[in-house]
This record gives sequence, structure tokens and C-alpha cells, in this order.
Amino acid sequence: MLLRNASNGTVLATSVARATNAWSRGVGLLGHKSVAPTEGLWIDGCSAVHTIFMRATIDIFFLDKDQRVLKIASSVAPYRLAVTCRNAVSVVELGATGETVRDVLVGDRLALE
Repeated sequence: MLLRNASNGTVLATSVARATNAWSRGVGLLGHKSVAPTEGLWIDGCSAVHTIFMRATIDIFFLDKDQRVLKIASSVAPYRLAVTCRNAVSVVELGATGETVRDVLVGDRLALE
């Protein structure tokens, strides 16, 4: 699926899967050797993630019930114990962009299409 910043129309990623059950949420992106900036995972029912056993650096967006960004964690390296956001109900993990800044701000609404 396509991930769009619904607040400004920008396409953020073109290949985003949705994790809706315990298995897909638990496995997440762990099996990927690398994650391109255009790839990612939308995790429902989640307010904390870890990058233990991951091999890729990721950008993380914590969303509220209206899919509005509450917190952004950029370039989270592998083997980080936990990244959390108290009021989040969903998390979007995308391959890190490195030097490039995504066109997303806290308060923007994200949407899968």
C-alpha cells in the first residue's frame, strides 16, 4: 500500500504492509536485511517498538486514534531496547532516509491507500 501524509498530500512510501494480528506485529520488519526508505510497516494496536535483532535503521512515527503523528523517532539504529509513546495506538516503521528529512510534522495525519 501507499503511505501518504494526508495533511499535505506528500507520498511518504510506496510499499507499506499493515500488521493487524499478533504474529505480524511481533515479527514486524525483523526478517528484512534492509528496508528502503520507500518500504515499511503500519502496526495497529501498538505504542512501543524495539529494534533488537533488526539489521536496518528505521524511522518511526507514533500515531493517535485519528492517525495523527504524536512523535517521530528518526534513524533509530538496530538493537535499541524500546522506543515508546504513551498515547499512540499505531506505529509506522519506514526505512530510514538518513540525511534526507521526510515531509512529516507532529500533528500531520497519515493515511494508507
